[in-house]
Amino acid sequence: MDSFNGMKVPSNGQRIRIEEGQLRVPPHPIIPFIEGDGTGRDIWKASRRVFDAAVAKAYGDSRSISWFEVFAGEKAHERFGEWLPKDSVDAIREFVVAIKGPLTTPIGGGIRSLNVALRQVLDLYACVRPVRYFPGVPSPVKNPERLNVVIFRENTEDVYAGIEFQQGTEKARKVIEFLGALGHQIRPDSGIGIKPISAFGTQRLVRRAIRYALERGRGPLTLVHKGNIMKFTEGAFRDWGYELAHQEFGDRTVTEQEVSEKFGGKAPPGRLIINDRIADSMFQQVLTRSAEYAVLATPNLNGDYLSDACAAQVGGLGIAPGANIGDTAALFEATHGTAPKYADKDVINPGSLILSGVMLFEHIGWPEAATLINDGFARTIAQKRVTYDLERLMDGAQKLRTSEFADAIIENV
Repeated sequence: MDSFNGMKVPSNGQRIRIEEGQLRVPPHPIIPFIEGDGTGRDIWKASRRVFDAAVAKAYGDSRSISWFEVFAGEKAHERFGEWLPKDSVDAIREFVVAIKGPLTTPIGGGIRSLNVALRQVLDLYACVRPVRYFPGVPSPVKNPERLNVVIFRENTEDVYAGIEFQQGTEKARKVIEFLGALGHQIRPDSGIGIKPISAFGTQRLVRRAIRYALERGRGPLTLVHKGNIMKFTEGAFRDWGYELAHQEFGDRTVTEQEVSEKFGGKAPPGRLIINDRIADSMFQQVLTRSAEYAVLATPNLNGDYLSDACAAQVGGLGIAPGANIGDTAALFEATHGTAPKYADKDVINPGSLILSGVMLFEHIGWPEAATLINDGFARTIAQKRVTYDLERLMDGAQKLRTSEFADAIIENV
């Protein structure tokens, strides 16, 4: 297609392709973006300038991004009368890689969350959230630098599958009766939620997490679950994860138990250790023994809680990047909300979206641009040139507007 939502596809760019499971990225790829609602407008303008400056610095004229706007959220509703136009979804499918600002959740019926809807309709099954500390950022913990993890959260199943039956409805009554016939007594005034976790969904997530850990030499890989209570869902998540590691990566992985019982407590060289932790214990471990963890693989709800809790240790969601990745598309996004009261005031921290751009450049195989942004961001923080959210917590900091913060990063790039 030459246009989506009535917008012509940039004529000076080329499409990213997937061939034999690998990205084929041209020198001037077309990358769709969703500006976002509320503060999304400010942070996208700032972030885009940082991205373009880093690409120009790294590659000169030999590479560039052809940005292509697609629509979702309030802007889509104003223009087209719908929150998530089919053309926007089709454009992300067509161009394989996209980036977005925060989106509002429509009030009332219909889509419960645009972010969840995009993940499900595009089958973006892996939510990937790296959490690391930038020196100088205020933190509520004593040693935030010890936490450096990448969380792989399953995106399509668990309670986020959205299978629910409202209390008092005929459907809820039928489900309660059906479960009663199977020997499970549930109070008749209950709402019901279904928690599906499949072998297929689990193993494709764990496969991606293991490949990431092996490619980057990071370990251990920890399966986080509540399998001591939910044995046939989260317990199965644990078992299927170990099974996948043994079947597909048996020559490159080793379990924590095997290290203890067969190798005298020391993993064989080149082997990735696979272990698991109960979810409630994991929340304690990321605080008290954070340096012992590197890559986490979790079901949907556990990963939602854990990624935000880890982000709080290193400075909050304002500097927490995220990506939603599947086998045929990837969508990089700010992980915070729209904060409408700050919209169009040029004050909000664009760090989450900027660092999500770092992930995007790593994903498409442009590491030089990614490194320039990451280093420029870190240097700007170290100089105490920050937006209001960090300035108010840092002694001697200089408060910058959103656009000025982007200027400072570009200067340091």
